Amino acid sequence: MVRFSRVWRHYSVFTALQLQGSWLNFTQGSLRYSSTKAAPHFTRMEYQDAVCTLNTLQTNASVLEQVRRERGPQELQLQAMKGFLERAGLTVEELDHLNIIHVTGTKGKGSTCAFTEQILRSYGFRTGFYSSPHLVQVRERIRINGQPISKDLFTKYFWQVYGRLDETKDCHGGSMPAYFRFLTILAFHIFLQEKVDLAVIEVGIGGAYDCTNIIRRPWVCGISSLGIDHTSILGDTIEKIAWQKGGIFKPGAPAFTVKQQEGPMMVLRERAEEIGCSLSVCPELGDYTVEEGVLRLGLAGDHQRINASLALQLSHSWLQRRCLPDKHLPAAAEYSGVSQAEGFKPSPVMLKGLADTEWPGRTQTLRRGPITYFLDGAHTTGSMLACAQWFNEAAAQREQMAGGPVVRVLLFNATGERDTAAMLKLLVPYHFDFAVFCPNITETIAVCNADQQNFNVSVENMLTRCLDNQQSWRLLTGPREGQTRPDVGEEADETELLISGRLPLVAEQQHRRRPGGDTLVFPCILSALQWITQARDPVLALPGKRVIPVKPSVAAKASPLREATEIHVLISGSLHLVGGALKHLDPASAS
Repeated sequence: MVRFSRVWRHYSVFTALQLQGSWLNFTQGSLRYSSTKAAPHFTRMEYQDAVCTLNTLQTNASVLEQVRRERGPQELQLQAMKGFLERAGLTVEELDHLNIIHVTGTKGKGSTCAFTEQILRSYGFRTGFYSSPHLVQVRERIRINGQPISKDLFTKYFWQVYGRLDETKDCHGGSMPAYFRFLTILAFHIFLQEKVDLAVIEVGIGGAYDCTNIIRRPWVCGISSLGIDHTSILGDTIEKIAWQKGGIFKPGAPAFTVKQQEGPMMVLRERAEEIGCSLSVCPELGDYTVEEGVLRLGLAGDHQRINASLALQLSHSWLQRRCLPDKHLPAAAEYSGVSQAEGFKPSPVMLKGLADTEWPGRTQTLRRGPITYFLDGAHTTGSMLACAQWFNEAAAQREQMAGGPVVRVLLFNATGERDTAAMLKLLVPYHFDFAVFCPNITETIAVCNADQQNFNVSVENMLTRCLDNQQSWRLLTGPREGQTRPDVGEEADETELLISGRLPLVAEQQHRRRPGGDTLVFPCILSALQWITQARDPVLALPGKRVIPVKPSVAAKASPLREATEIHVLISGSLHLVGGALKHLDPASAS
């Protein structure tokens, strides 16, 4: 493996901080990372001031690791959340008025929420939608009628909530809520102030002890497909994870889930019985009755069909409680025990909602001249399998119409404790000509949009992870036929680190081309995109756009990209990577 020390020795600590850019800030010569420091008193309380202050609630990577080691009983998390909520001037009883749809799961929970929100908005209801993470701007997490809350409203409500918490912190040991807790409180405050008819709330992590689970009386709950993720928090088996997810069930509130493996399904049944709610398993999308044509979804990929079914059941259940007269809706069923939910005849409004749903960064396609980007934030093996199948089918359709050579490029990064080798293994069969790796750093400059600041991961960890991912790809693709595999030490010696201005620009593979394509590691998303597109994307080639230089040997490797009729780029492995790419590919999303 290419050891990180070979990278690190090439630049100073200051340069490392410059590379990290948006992750670290200097204040009078010292590093700011405490989550409990008082907010700076800005003379102009603008949006960026609010976001910068919000970012002080993030936890520095080293402190976060200490917190993980010393984590107290999870049961205390909701008690602490209630205290912060009350300090912000809210009560759990007030949340009952939001008519909440609460959704968790491992795969597809965000897409399910997006379908559900669009369906109910199509009926004319004023909707609130809280999701995570954001792709480009933090206000994306809090939506009113499908649109991210405006900068002005975000700023106004942010200072209302932050001010109340800041004023009371001295009476509570200086404590302030962490980043996600604060945003959850802010979302509740905004939805109440904006008088939404309903709020669709996506769980952050898990369910039972997630801070969104302070909700007492949701109108309906949903659990999307389950898998292995966040094992240090939720447990190392799918059954333990199912127990956590089932923690959002509430007495008397109907709950729906999709077909699960036998083990986790049994756990969900036990949780429903223990808590006292009905649990229904959604039918396949083909079991719904559609009079004319086919049921069309706004989100691509076969895996979205089960998410759409769950959304239909959630929205149907919510509408039944709302007593909305609609001749297309069947009479309300009496909920008892675990049952198989029946397919019904979706109303024209429901069908329109499913067709109109948009959810950026999930099975999203962007076309720029000869370049097509396929963006999906898949970050588990299950979601990556679905992503790979979607990409292969969508790219194959485009290749049939290309009329010339097409180059496939993988742009990948993954974070946290996820098994990246397992995810990459699922992508190997799809014949990428290049595999490119980079950290979730938008640009290697010190000035960066505050929305994409992240104190939780160190530069060292990010770059080490990229080099490890590159090594995993090489081991998975292997030497070409008739070529022996070099040992790890030999391969590491042949990886050259190309330096310009004391910044590591790219770790380049010097071997002859393998079946899995050439591999490269770039220091940021922009440098990776610029190399992949070779000035053929008019958005990335706009006048005034900073061009990050690469050495001639790296430029020479890109000749297939310059000569191809089309370039198909799959960007996946992390929603943060996808968000960073969209910041450059869709400048309007950052405005």
